Amino acid sequence: MTLVLTIQAYLYLALGIVALGIEVWALSDCVRRPGTAFEAAFKRTKGFWLALTGGAVVVGLLSVLGGAGGFNLFQLVAIIAACVYLADVKPAVSQTSGRGGSQGPYGPW
Repeated sequence: MTLVLTIQAYLYLALGIVALGIEVWALSDCVRRPGTAFEAAFKRTKGFWLALTGGAVVVGLLSVLGGAGGFNLFQLVAIIAACVYLADVKPAVSQTSGRGGSQGPYGPW
């Protein structure tokens, strides 16, 4: 029985580290984007997304360093917030803050 609990603890730790990596990726991308690009993409403000992804990183750090067993509701909300940023906000903001030129159907031209 202790072997099962040990494997489970390591699995939760690995999942927590992966989730923390995704949350840090979302926060670092949000920091690099200009604030006007969020408004141009009709998304929430940069401050909102910085607070949301920053909170997600804090929850991820607390879960990995705190050694909490299992995933709780806060960890689930944190990873969902980071994934929403990466899947919805990041592509929209990337299109508005292009590197000059017009965007055609297959990329810049």
